[in-house]
Amino acid sequence: MNAQPKTVKHPCFDKSSEGVCGRVHLPVAPQCNIKCGYCDRRHDCVNESRPGVSTAVLTPAQAGIYLSGILAKEPRISVVGIAGPGDPLANPEETFGTLREAKKLNPNIIGCLSTNGLMLPKYAGEIAESGVTHVTVTVNAVDPEIGAKIYAWVRDGKVIRRGREAAEYLLERQLEGIRAVKEKGLKVKVNMILIPGVNDHHVEAVAEKMASLGVDVLNVMPMAPVAGTPFENVLEPTPEMMEAARAKAEKFLPQMRHCRRCRADAAGLLGEDRSREFGPYLKECAEIIPIDLRNRPNVAVATREGLLINQHLGEADSFQIWSKAPEGFKLVETRKAPPSGGNVERWKELASILSDCRAVLVSGFGKVPEAVLEAEGLTLLEMSGFIDMGLSAVYEGKGLGALKKRSASGCRKSSGCGGDGGGCG
Repeated sequence: MNAQPKTVKHPCFDKSSEGVCGRVHLPVAPQCNIKCGYCDRRHDCVNESRPGVSTAVLTPAQAGIYLSGILAKEPRISVVGIAGPGDPLANPEETFGTLREAKKLNPNIIGCLSTNGLMLPKYAGEIAESGVTHVTVTVNAVDPEIGAKIYAWVRDGKVIRRGREAAEYLLERQLEGIRAVKEKGLKVKVNMILIPGVNDHHVEAVAEKMASLGVDVLNVMPMAPVAGTPFENVLEPTPEMMEAARAKAEKFLPQMRHCRRCRADAAGLLGEDRSREFGPYLKECAEIIPIDLRNRPNVAVATREGLLINQHLGEADSFQIWSKAPEGFKLVETRKAPPSGGNVERWKELASILSDCRAVLVSGFGKVPEAVLEAEGLTLLEMSGFIDMGLSAVYEGKGLGALKKRSASGCRKSSGCGGDGGGCG
């Protein structure tokens, strides 16, 4: 299926519509597969306006609820995009699940996504099939020597590449991916982050190469120095530098000059962003657990004494089963957990034991049980506090953020850590 582009209603591709048609970015993609020298992803920030920043991260189901509310609040929105806070194609299940939710709500809404291009060749077909008509790819260099100064590492599956090898691999995938989505009939915009002293002399080369691939628009963007990143001390390009760069690039491609460096949760018109206004609603939606109550009426709890949520999933030899009752919550029974050992089979057996539960409240869990149980329809929630407060969070969406467990030190997946490429970032 070839998508039919509709540039007239996409404000980033058509400046004439920027004051008429709006966009909403759904922040459902927290993970990233490359490490850029200018980027720091932040999943809980209201004070910055730049890519990689969002007030919260949503699941596809939560994103559907949020989008429904936003479309009611801002009917001028004609575009739904996925642009982070990480890379959409590093989070394919979340990205395509969200796009399906959006199309259910409004089949005519324009779908777009913004990617670093690493996984674009793999997902080009699915992108087109999902109804996306506009794709943005960030290409900062077409010379691996320059790219090696920008990217610390690139991760494809379990393989991590660094230095020039990383830059070469990323560029190959970007070029292949752009060709693939153009063959599908999609509109493509390329973003180039202008970094003084690194790639500011390289604009024409990037523009010429992108033009040869059939790219529709080039957006040369000024790098915004971010504290804690390798480029934090690089000065932001001046307006004069930016206009000179765009003038050079314009010899090859039309330029986007009205970019607002949108957040991963941007909402509204380009010139009238309402993400700060909608931030509380976004956080509210991030605490909702939308699960079918008819099939899974109960909640399982890992507890030592029956008062607190204080056992790790793997340590619990039994689970209390709770349900919603007219007067509050009711303890239904206690169920034995499968014996330790057995790895995946153990978690499949637990999923069967808890098949009538919508969520499991624990003090911690590992990646393997998380993957197995969630594939079986169980939501694992890591939290600490009183059981009744956890049940209120699940059944009524009250105070989930306050109960979610926070690590005093070490790795926190909810933070903006870029990591070292080993799989957490």
